[in-house]
Amino acid sequence: MNVSSRKARTISIIAFILCLIFFIFTLAFGVAVKVLAMYLLSWQILAGAMIWLVLIFQFHQRSLAEQEKLDMSQLAKSDQQGTIFSGGADRMAMMAVAQKRLVFLEKWILPISSIVIAIYQVLIGLWLFRLITDSTWTADWKSENELLAAFLMAGVTFACFLFSRFSTGMSSEKQWKPLRAGGSYLLVTAAIGLVMFISLGFAAFKYEGGLKVLQYIIPGVLVVLGFEILLNCILDIYRPRLAGEYSRASFDSRILGIFNEPGGIMHTVAHTIDYQFGFKVSQTWFYQLLGKAIMPLVLLAMLILYLMSSVVIVGPGQAAVIEHFGSPMRDKGPGLHFKWPWPVEIAYVYPTEEIQELTIGYKEGEEDKKKKAFLWGEKHFEEEYDLLVAVRTDTESGSDGAVPVSVVLANVPIQYRISDLKKYLYNHKQAKDMLESICYRELTRFAASANIDTDVDVSEASQASLLGAGRKAAANALKRRIQKAANEVVLGPEAGDVGLGVEIVFLGLHGVHPPAEVAKEYEQVIASVQEKQATILESQAEKNRILTELAGSIEAVDALYELAGRLEAAKQAGDGQVEEQLQKEFLASLEVVKGKVFKTLREADSYAFERVNLARGDGLQFDGQLMSYQAAPELYKKLQRLNAMSEGLKNVRKFVVITNEEDSQIYEIDLQEKLTESIYMDPGLKGEE
Repeated sequence: MNVSSRKARTISIIAFILCLIFFIFTLAFGVAVKVLAMYLLSWQILAGAMIWLVLIFQFHQRSLAEQEKLDMSQLAKSDQQGTIFSGGADRMAMMAVAQKRLVFLEKWILPISSIVIAIYQVLIGLWLFRLITDSTWTADWKSENELLAAFLMAGVTFACFLFSRFSTGMSSEKQWKPLRAGGSYLLVTAAIGLVMFISLGFAAFKYEGGLKVLQYIIPGVLVVLGFEILLNCILDIYRPRLAGEYSRASFDSRILGIFNEPGGIMHTVAHTIDYQFGFKVSQTWFYQLLGKAIMPLVLLAMLILYLMSSVVIVGPGQAAVIEHFGSPMRDKGPGLHFKWPWPVEIAYVYPTEEIQELTIGYKEGEEDKKKKAFLWGEKHFEEEYDLLVAVRTDTESGSDGAVPVSVVLANVPIQYRISDLKKYLYNHKQAKDMLESICYRELTRFAASANIDTDVDVSEASQASLLGAGRKAAANALKRRIQKAANEVVLGPEAGDVGLGVEIVFLGLHGVHPPAEVAKEYEQVIASVQEKQATILESQAEKNRILTELAGSIEAVDALYELAGRLEAAKQAGDGQVEEQLQKEFLASLEVVKGKVFKTLREADSYAFERVNLARGDGLQFDGQLMSYQAAPELYKKLQRLNAMSEGLKNVRKFVVITNEEDSQIYEIDLQEKLTESIYMDPGLKGEE
């Protein structure tokens, strides 16, 4: 028996080394030229390297087992000659160590290796899917030197295809069949490399659609092949085994084998079915009939799929532009439409009614999306751009000669929709990027002409304030400027059609704030301005309160003030007639006003009435007293004297003592009030008295 496994082991070693070289090359070069698809392909190549590594161990053990069989056959011939080393079949079985290791490797090590490879492919594929769906990570992958990358990728593709065909051809021999697994992975690498070579060529001319599709295909291939290997491991547990039949490893992909199997696809399908069911399913009449009709059915299916490219389905809120050999011919709204099949006519469908958004002035990170509140004293987003705004001053420059400008940060979300699909697609190559540039330009110009005064009313300011009461007006003005610029933009002086074909739906200036470094100082300025405004408003309120209390309404006070001014002017002019007329009008106006003026006037009238009547009463009383005196002077005097005494002694204590004329005794009356004896008085003192 020839030791044939050594050649297969050599091929496996060479293929493993090539896979490692290609893995390192695609990984490093993909990062260097920022081609994301090449970086993703490197991880698929590493999966093939793992398979070739397992094949190295398998064929190495097979070569040892074959060498051992050769040695044992030579030993058997020596036993027949009756040498002293003859020991029978038991001794021969004990010496078959390499064969036992081969059986153990193919029974246990190969399935375990298959599971490890499958887990690697599934996990790596899911990890790559997560990376390519992260916009912040993929934003840094802008392809460079596409032609150089395409040229080098062509070399990798050719080497993989050549070695895949060579190893697959060797696998037609029974003892070399495991090489088919490695050849299949080299074939899929060559297929992806060919598509990448073509896509890189288109990317050099700014057509990057192929590379973007490959970014999703490569992780998908890894995940699908990983799950297939796991399924093969499960099916191998229940698969019936026949003595002497080749045991196909689980990592030998049946899907890739359809295209890589020597003898054609139908032969591969038949062999796979026979292998899984344990009997000749391919010999049944149904399978033979299917084998004869499969090609017409496949061709018919391909024809139907091709003719389906003539059908265009435009959904609600969408519009389509149909190109005839690259030239736009007609627009289509929502519904079912027909066209010439690809590549004669191609339809491009866009969501014209969908509201799209641009973020101007900042770059949002993943952590920023989780924030619920934004404060001036902290950084809002991952990147924020400074804007220069005007500052209102009384002089041309500050006291130190500095230009009167300030720096603010603006977070401006802009929402738009496509209003004219043809203009959006054909007037500019990158309409969205052009719109973003226009928004930045107009925002910069508008900020330079605006101000950040917080104590100026919009009606009083000639310019909109970004931080004061004029923010809404500023947002509307900026929206109009961006819309006007988008409608008037042209490619060049000879452009026939103008405009981007977009409509600005909403623009928000809710994120205008000073830099975080000066937020505290700015808040102090805002607090001072608010205190000033509060004081002014309180003074106005007090003025209104006083005027309302005086005359009942501010309008009445204004009318009185105006009449008083005219009356004073007439007095100074010496015009008596006009003065008299205005005096009457002023007094008449005082009669109808309300409030404290009305109360004061009424109190003055009452006081005057009281004083006049009191004076009249005093005069009448004096006339009556005079008449009484003239009638009886003595009696009048005595009455007046008695009235005076009665009035004067009204609050004086009086004692009346009545005596007869005969009484001559003199009474001394002590009218001083005596204190009563106290219970604390000493009794001895009483006797002494």
